[in-house]
Amino acid sequence: MFNSEVWRLLQSFLSFLKRLLTKHWRSLLLLLIGVFLPLQVFGELAEEVWENEGGFPWDVPLLLAIRTTARPQLDVFAVTLTKFGVFWGVFPVAAVVVLILFRQRRWRALAYLTTTLLGSIVINRTAKVLLHRVRPHLWESPAPEFDYGFPSGHAMSSMTLVAALLILTWHSRWRLPVLVVGGLFVLTIGWTRLYLGVHYPSDILAGWMASVAWAVGVSVLLRLHPTNRRSKNQ
Repeated sequence: MFNSEVWRLLQSFLSFLKRLLTKHWRSLLLLLIGVFLPLQVFGELAEEVWENEGGFPWDVPLLLAIRTTARPQLDVFAVTLTKFGVFWGVFPVAAVVVLILFRQRRWRALAYLTTTLLGSIVINRTAKVLLHRVRPHLWESPAPEFDYGFPSGHAMSSMTLVAALLILTWHSRWRLPVLVVGGLFVLTIGWTRLYLGVHYPSDILAGWMASVAWAVGVSVLLRLHPTNRRSKNQ
């Protein structure tokens, strides 16, 4: 009698679990791909930086390979373009989108965008101070930086903005343009940081991973993620 009751309860629980997973599998997959995996990558990178000041064996060879493409004209181009990663590009675009959302009274989207962008800045500065990773000094950079390098602030700011905009436009016709243009923008800004010799490749990768995890995590918290169609008008 006791065993049959336990078995009945177990079957009931398994049936509930099946319905739950069937209903929310998209959200769970998003958490796995958008939050858990990026955080795992970031954690592995941060742990290695913390324990081994020399960094990763692939950091310096990749930087030196990029250095072989250096040209005076390309120096000017990279120095100019890299400024769009924060002050010339990310900030103005973010300000325009914030004003649009404010005028449209899309409070949930506005709260999401501001929380994601400001939180990304806090995460970046905190990680830099805690990990104290010195920037590479393999050659004299045309645009030197003097603070800590891990994770890259330019990589984080550009990826955070693009990831947030992609989530906000996921159920609209703007999704593909944001994905294509935003992806090219993120990759280009990352390249400029490597070309200028102010970051290791692992700094860039860590910045991307932290930004994706943060942007997706906040969207799930505010119920404003790609699997939630109702959120787009809120």
